[in-house]
Amino acid sequence: MNSDLEYAKSVLKQEITGLESMYWALDNNFVLAVDLIYKKKDGHVIVSGIGKPGHIGRKISATLSSLGTPSFFLHPAEASHGDLGEISKKDILLVLSLSGNTSELIPMLAYANRFGIDVVGITSNSDSILAKSSNAVILMPKIDEACPYNLAPTTTTTMMLAVGDAIALSLLRKKEFSRDDFKNFHPGGALGKRLLKVSDLMHTDIPKVQLNDLMKDVLIEMTKKSFGCTCVVNDEGKIAGIITDGDLRRKIDDKFLERKAKDIMSLHPKTVSEDMFAQEATKLMNKYQITSLFVCKDDKPYGILHIHDCLRMGLV
Repeated sequence: MNSDLEYAKSVLKQEITGLESMYWALDNNFVLAVDLIYKKKDGHVIVSGIGKPGHIGRKISATLSSLGTPSFFLHPAEASHGDLGEISKKDILLVLSLSGNTSELIPMLAYANRFGIDVVGITSNSDSILAKSSNAVILMPKIDEACPYNLAPTTTTTMMLAVGDAIALSLLRKKEFSRDDFKNFHPGGALGKRLLKVSDLMHTDIPKVQLNDLMKDVLIEMTKKSFGCTCVVNDEGKIAGIITDGDLRRKIDDKFLERKAKDIMSLHPKTVSEDMFAQEATKLMNKYQITSLFVCKDDKPYGILHIHDCLRMGLV
């Protein structure tokens, strides 16, 4: 077992060495490549490669699309059998090939050069067909694979993947791609839940009473809105307190219905803004063991978030 563990660590060490080499090898050609892609605002980044680089290319394409740069993967063999028609002058090719001379890529590169379509190449061979056909070449340093026979693409594909991530995130930065933009592309799954904001779940028909409202009217408002609470506002419409079911039980007596909201309310209620992430609001309710938060702007309530809304979305 120990020998297996040691060998696994040696594989990772070799791949780390590859990433470090790629770190030092990045130069202004990377900047040129990102700039070329950035300027293609109306087109797609069409990623292509054969074999293991092709699999890496699919992941890079998916990352680009999810971060605001429209992209799709085009298999070079399919391209040679009619799918070259998917490439337009608005697009840019991002081609991955360690040798840069893979035969399946040649027709695609010839097509791109013939019709003036920009090409970004990622390769380790500066004298290759890919390098010579590209408008920008990100040159990978030559390094041994983690494979004991130096054959199976391992270290080099890790390097390609990292370069693809660097391209995608550099474009994110140049485009000022925001969390809200990211949310639009990831409405489902765990990421979607993490990006939900209070504004996505809150109710705007809120329970609200005035400081001098009698408790009989407060009870009617609480029953009508069914949140188990109501906010209490002053003459300026700013939140002054909150009355919950718990406040009712603790302070009920023979003269309860004759009392005013200000006599029963609890001071300093917890409030949030609509821009807070719903997951953080859920943590706040759990921390203080409360079931509702009023959403305020300039201390004026206009929404309410209930714990049940958060639980319904799986925010715990």
